[in-house]
Amino acid sequence: MKKLFTLGIALLTLTVLAACGGDENADASGKETIQFGATSGPYSDMVTKAIAPLLEEKGYEVKNKEFTDYVQPNKALASGDLDANLFQHGIYLESFAKEHDLDLSEVIIVPTAPMGIYSNQFDDIESIKKGSSMALPNDPTNLARALIILEDEGLVKIKEDVDPLRASLRDIKENPKELEFVEVEAAQLPRLVDSEDLSLVPGNYALAAEMDLLNALALEDMPDQYRNRVAVKTEDLDSQFVKDIKEVIESDEFEKIIDEEFQGFGKPAWMKEE
Repeated sequence: MKKLFTLGIALLTLTVLAACGGDENADASGKETIQFGATSGPYSDMVTKAIAPLLEEKGYEVKNKEFTDYVQPNKALASGDLDANLFQHGIYLESFAKEHDLDLSEVIIVPTAPMGIYSNQFDDIESIKKGSSMALPNDPTNLARALIILEDEGLVKIKEDVDPLRASLRDIKENPKELEFVEVEAAQLPRLVDSEDLSLVPGNYALAAEMDLLNALALEDMPDQYRNRVAVKTEDLDSQFVKDIKEVIESDEFEKIIDEEFQGFGKPAWMKEE
């Protein structure tokens, strides 16, 4: 009996150790599957091509759910249907979370498709003629971005006392080429490359229209507030799976995939500082 009792204790000890050990690459909490959410297009591709393979090397199974709107990914994250999402810039994340009383936080900023100036009429910024028509996005956030690009390229000058991130057409102080601005919904801007002399197209819409980012006359030097980021529930920020997401995005392997598969994407400040 004594031998049987000792054997039983030994077996029990081994079972407990095995349960505690598990896959040494898995989340310390036992999490083995990460459910991502991303809008269909380049950021869903970024999850499946650049983030998921590196997380899988750490022992996770990664699933990615695609969305076609900008509302459900955050609601699904807050409800626990997603573990992380990738589709939004910082200004949108902050305002959406505040408006809907959601406790969400960013993990890390990722390379993002920049807005660009596209034209079938001109080959470069210098050749733009006076009085040319230019299509711009009509929503305040993208319009402000567009005006920043135009000022960077010397096409307009914004009043000094205006916050560039909130600038509108009425804040233009100088327009040396007397450009005629046409404001439309951002999703329509790729089509207006044909009908207007120039069109300022956000990167996600350019890619959806199968435009080559590198064909732009100029690409924005995007402020990090406008770059997309991975977001999670704030309560998960210190979880191992979130630390692992951040680690793979900070890796050289991730940047190599971006350089090969996502040409023209602007890199965030933390990448440029490396």
